[in-house]
Amino acid sequence: METLLKRMDDAKNIAKQLLESQQYTFRGLTPSMLESVAGVYAIFDQTTGATLYVGRTKNIRRRLYTNHLMGPETNARLKKYLWMDPDRPDIPDMAAAKRYLIDNCYFQYIRVDEKVKRGQVEGLLSFLLDVTYIHEEH
Repeated sequence: METLLKRMDDAKNIAKQLLESQQYTFRGLTPSMLESVAGVYAIFDQTTGATLYVGRTKNIRRRLYTNHLMGPETNARLKKYLWMDPDRPDIPDMAAAKRYLIDNCYFQYIRVDEKVKRGQVEGLLSFLLDVTYIHEEH
């Protein structure tokens, strides 16, 4: 029981750490604004407050700027999810999805160096933040 209570405290602290971290908007984002560190990130819709996506990466700068913002369909899952979402007729293609990120979204991240822990933290935050889009299992 003591171990479970400690893990619950850890979960609370991880969520708090993310939600208190710096917010970055995609508008005007440059690579130099981000660290090249391993971590877990969440992308939010600033108009609705929804958590659109939670992910993990070995390199925050590359993943958020190069892949999510600038990347093609194969590297930018969130843009693909937005574009393919039947409930989002306002986003008819990848260009519109990119514009949506720039106009409506921000992200926050925390550094998590250990690979296994990144996966655990990604799953935890996906649950706690009630993420909208989750990568399909294979």
